[in-house]
Amino acid sequence: MTGSTFRPFRFAFPLPRLHRAARLLAGLALALALAGGLAPAAGAAALEPVEIVTKKGVVVIEVEVARTAEQRATGLMNRKSLAERQGMLFDFAVDQPVYMWMKNTYIPLDMLFIRADGSIARIEENTTPFSERTISSGEPVRAVIEIGGGQARKLGVAAGDVVGNQLFRSH
Repeated sequence: MTGSTFRPFRFAFPLPRLHRAARLLAGLALALALAGGLAPAAGAAALEPVEIVTKKGVVVIEVEVARTAEQRATGLMNRKSLAERQGMLFDFAVDQPVYMWMKNTYIPLDMLFIRADGSIARIEENTTPFSERTISSGEPVRAVIEIGGGQARKLGVAAGDVVGNQLFRSH
């Protein structure tokens, strides 16, 4: 086609409005993120340090603490990753038999079942993602810590080790 000329693309509205709209959307996204609407699940709660006294020395991990029934029911469901040396501590407030599962959980976990005195009663290693199999504490426990699958062995954490946190009575 001779006689046709190239026409550059034009915005349907003036460019300054585009910048204003982008700033408005960015501000809205930031407000939603601060309100929790877009916050990643892993960053939803403050992390607290927990010390575990092992035969090889003290291991420090950072945990979110699930204190409410809703937080405990949700746990680490729907998370696609978990940083090394991070996890979630489920506080049940009293000693009781505890039953966990992996429903809607994408990543394998190690579950540390902890007595009221802070000693680890048992560890369920490398749980199967999405499994609805019941995982029992085996005895009454005060809390459970979930960390990435294989981390307990890698860090040298074993049954009988002692977890240090304000939740547990000292030995």
